Amino acid sequence: MKQILLLSVFVVVVLAACQSKPAEIAGEKIAVEGGTYISVNADELNTMMKNKDFVFINVHTPFAGNITGTDLSIAYDQIIDPANLEQLPADKSAKIVLYCRSGRMSAIAAEALVKKGYTNIWDLAGGMVDWEQAGFNLEK
Repeated sequence: MKQILLLSVFVVVVLAACQSKPAEIAGEKIAVEGGTYISVNADELNTMMKNKDFVFINVHTPFAGNITGTDLSIAYDQIIDPANLEQLPADKSAKIVLYCRSGRMSAIAAEALVKKGYTNIWDLAGGMVDWEQAGFNLEK
């Protein structure tokens, strides 16, 4: 009986140790007027997509494809127009991840949202170009 109890405890400990925790994504904090946003690379974004807990927005114009899982397409230079802000979460602390073709337009959009008071903005550094170079697919 004692052996069964010890074996049961051992199995519980091993199973608990084997459970994987979601990977922590540090990214790089980018300071801009009004606060910061976080820049992530393609591998970090791919990890984030496995437990997607954010609104994913393609801000590239003109359209050049989407990363699978994209929620919205809003032109980078129109992201803070009132009609487009209505599409974003009302909670300005909600996580929003932006991307474009090369990373330039999404960085501009990230900065604009931070200036508008959004506090949990993420940006794919290198955009769809780096995404594809890392071996991930686009929807054309």
